[in-house]
Amino acid sequence: MKILIAGAGAVGTHLARLLEQENHDITLIDGDKERLSLIRDNSEILTYLGNCTSLNDLAAAGVGSADLFIGVTPEESKNINSCMLASNMGAKKTLARIDNHEYLLPKNQEFFENLGIHSMIYPELVAAREIAMAIKTPWTRFWWELCNGTIVLIGAKIRNNAPLVNKYLYELDQHVKQFHIVAIKRGGTTIIPKGSDQILHNDILYFATLKKHVDILPELLGKKSFETKRLMFMGGSRITMRTIQQLPQNIDIKIIEQDRERAEFLAEKCPSNVTVFIEDGRNAEFLIREGISETDAFLALTANSEANILGCMMAKQYGVKKTVAEIENIDYISMAEQLDIGTVINKKLIAAGKIYELLLKADASNIKSLTFANANVGEVIAKPKSKVTRKKIKDLKLPPDITFGALIRDGEPILVEGNTQIEPNDRVVVFFLNRSIKSIENLFN
Repeated sequence: MKILIAGAGAVGTHLARLLEQENHDITLIDGDKERLSLIRDNSEILTYLGNCTSLNDLAAAGVGSADLFIGVTPEESKNINSCMLASNMGAKKTLARIDNHEYLLPKNQEFFENLGIHSMIYPELVAAREIAMAIKTPWTRFWWELCNGTIVLIGAKIRNNAPLVNKYLYELDQHVKQFHIVAIKRGGTTIIPKGSDQILHNDILYFATLKKHVDILPELLGKKSFETKRLMFMGGSRITMRTIQQLPQNIDIKIIEQDRERAEFLAEKCPSNVTVFIEDGRNAEFLIREGISETDAFLALTANSEANILGCMMAKQYGVKKTVAEIENIDYISMAEQLDIGTVINKKLIAAGKIYELLLKADASNIKSLTFANANVGEVIAKPKSKVTRKKIKDLKLPPDITFGALIRDGEPILVEGNTQIEPNDRVVVFFLNRSIKSIENLFN
């Protein structure tokens, strides 16, 4: 597939590198020479120095023969205009990054398609949905339902007091049949585990399990499940507003916003269960006065990554069980995870991952890019006579960066193990590292 990406910022470059692994023909267009030189020095991605709303530059970059044009510059109007031009000049499909929720309403879909804009993504909304899920399942770092909710993929950090600590996977396979550990993130490395791998304190484990078995996991991880009733937001950003819209109105919510004008706007727009304060969210005296120690979750969503990290660290010190930090400086993400500040959100990487999901082509009906695990998970249907149906899983000699978590057969969810035999038309939950998409196609087609 020939793909042109307009915008060499965090979204565009992360997306280009994800797609590069699938052997697509990618050209990255940007007006910043230094940004493009950094890309060229570290990858084989083609670059073009130019303006994505210039007819001449688009033509020179090859838009006329593009299968897909993606506009992900920081400017919404530039993304929309470039997609319109690209479509008119011959690009088969276009996708624009936007900042206006109204554009996504079903009544506007036909209007934008007629303009040549076939898909749109609103990063703040995608991030807000991830945050809302983190609040609804506060003991997890990640929660994703597959196969109509019958199978759940869960990511969670393991504590020192957990029964699973220092266990080898072969020990679990002998005694525990309610879940399957499909990946371990240790520091900056993602491991597709084998029986000889050991679970260590502070690992982030990714489990595939059936919905009916979810309740056993918190105790095994050294955690307790709890209902979130009191929330505190540091920063009244657009993500904050979108997150509140995703949450039930029986939750007591406090927003701490330093800017008076923004705080007054929030007070006018928010529902009755929300109280807005004009204050610095790092003010310890204020936090104590407003009951930080009785707060179930603290969400730091300001535009300042350092402030968000500090805010979550303070909240942890006061006993808040769940913290979420928006970290837009990508260089800080690994540090933030090591500091144990809870769930880390980066809307640029989430947006790139979401776009990547739309483009994966492994005959999968539902694939998700796990941005912070450098991996993907998806539902893939086993075609009749495909390689994956010929032997038991233990005899398939799978590549080391692929594992199967569960499957749906005749409507029934089943956790897989070494002796499982995949049958034609099974819907299989596959966990795989980014570079393994071709191997999955070979196995399932």
